[in-house]
Amino acid sequence: MRIIDWKVLKTIVPYSRQHIQRLELDGLFPKRVQLGKCRVGWVYDEVMAWCQERIDNR
Repeated sequence: MRIIDWKVLKTIVPYSRQHIQRLELDGLFPKRVQLGKCRVGWVYDEVMAWCQERIDNR
């Protein structure tokens, strides 16, 4: 399993931090993983599955 940080996420999904957070709160984007007190990441496979779903539904 691979956890990616914000720098990598923004190269995959060109959304702002605020938009990603809104999508997460609405259950429309994979939830972040709390890695430490001030550090979060996302599961790479979940993000890629989310992207693939958008491609499949176009």
